[in-house]
Amino acid sequence: MYKFIGSHKFLCYLQITFATMKYISLIAIALIVSFSSCKRDNIKTQQQWGDIFKKHGIDSACFELADNSHDQVFLYNLDRCSRRFTPASTFKIFNSLVALETNIAPDENLIIKWDGITRSRNEWNKDMNMREAFKVSCLPYYQELARRIGAVEMQKWIDTIRYGNKHIGGEIDMFWLNDTLKITPDEQVGFMKKLYFDKLPMSQRSQRIVRSLMLQEDSTNYRLYYKTGTNFNDSLHKTLVWIVGFVERKETQKAVLTKKEETNYKPYFYAMNFETTDTTMNTMDVRKAILKEILKERQIIK
Repeated sequence: MYKFIGSHKFLCYLQITFATMKYISLIAIALIVSFSSCKRDNIKTQQQWGDIFKKHGIDSACFELADNSHDQVFLYNLDRCSRRFTPASTFKIFNSLVALETNIAPDENLIIKWDGITRSRNEWNKDMNMREAFKVSCLPYYQELARRIGAVEMQKWIDTIRYGNKHIGGEIDMFWLNDTLKITPDEQVGFMKKLYFDKLPMSQRSQRIVRSLMLQEDSTNYRLYYKTGTNFNDSLHKTLVWIVGFVERKETQKAVLTKKEETNYKPYFYAMNFETTDTTMNTMDVRKAILKEILKERQIIK
C-alpha cells in the first residue's frame, strides 16, 4: 500500500527540495569558476618574447616554459604551442628510450657501423655509439636503430606513452621526418616533465641514460639539457626548427641542521619551434641564442 503525502506537506517538500538543488548548483558553479580561475592564473602569456624572435628575423614562432616549483606556465603564441608539427630530430629522445628499454641498445655504448655512404655532414661518416650519435644528431644511426626496433614494437611504445598523434605510417625509418608523426610544443613539454621525474612507463635506468645524453651545458649556475630538430619543407620552402628540453637552476644554501652548504636544483621545462624561409640562417646558433635570451629574461640563468 502506498501512503500519500498531504498537498500542503507535498508543496513544502518540493520547496525544500528545489532550494537544496539550487544550493548544490550554486556550489558546483562556484567550484567550476574557481577551478577555471586557477587554470587561467596558472598560464602567463609573454608577448614580449615575440620581440626576441623578431630581432632574429623570425615572425612564426612559439615558446612554452613550465616552472615546476611554482606550477606556472609561461608561453608565447598559444595557438602555435597547441598545433602539431613533425618532431624531426627531437624524436631521437624517444627513439633512444625505446632502444634502451627493449635492449636493442644494451646501453648508450652500442656501436652501429657506418654504412659506407658519404654524407654532407662529415661527422656522420664513421662508426659511432649512441652517445656520439645523439650529440651530432646522426640520422643514419637512428634510422638503423628504428629498423632494429621494428614497427610493431615502436608503435606499441608510441601508443603506451601517447606520443603526439601516435601515427608512424609505413616507413619505419622516416615517420618522424615526413609529417606522419606529429606533436605539439605543449606535448613536448609534458613529455620532458615525465622524463625528468622518471614518470614514463619505462625503467629509471633508461630514463636516466637519456637524460644524460641530453646534457649540453653544466655551468656554475645551471645545467642545460636539450635536443634540437630541423626539417626542411620542399613544397613550402620553409625550415621548421625545434629545441626541447629542460634546465636546472642551481641554488646553494645552508642546511638548517648541519649548517653545511647544499646545492638544490630547480627544474624548468621548455619547447620552442619556429619556421623560417631564410636559407642562410644559422638555425643552430639562432635557436640557442633565443633560448638563452628567454631563460635570462626569466632570471633562470645568468
